[in-house]
Amino acid sequence: MNTIKTIGASAPLAATTVHGAGDGLEPDPRLDRVAANPIFQTLVRERTRYGWILTGAMLVVYFGFIGLIAFDKALLATKVGGTASLGFYMGMFVIVFAFLLTGIYVARANTRFDRLSAELVRSLAK
Repeated sequence: MNTIKTIGASAPLAATTVHGAGDGLEPDPRLDRVAANPIFQTLVRERTRYGWILTGAMLVVYFGFIGLIAFDKALLATKVGGTASLGFYMGMFVIVFAFLLTGIYVARANTRFDRLSAELVRSLAK
């Protein structure tokens, strides 16, 4: 059963299945079937773990750079390759590193995560 959620007299925001406490609706057994599927649990676990690892790597690089700005300005002011400072190149590295992590995640999503998703769809179609 679809329920339309509204805020006051405003237009409907979305038409989705909503189950709240005390609404008298039973949980959708299709959602329970998906949530209980071991392939779905593997997909969620792997994707979450991988996301946290990449997030941690980005935080280390970013806050390491910010820490250098705060505590070792002289190092970052060191001239490298003419008029550019080491800080400029390190800042560029932080930006490029973020793009690299995005590419790494996309590559993993297009291989392992897509494969698990397709496997999940096949197993649920049975």
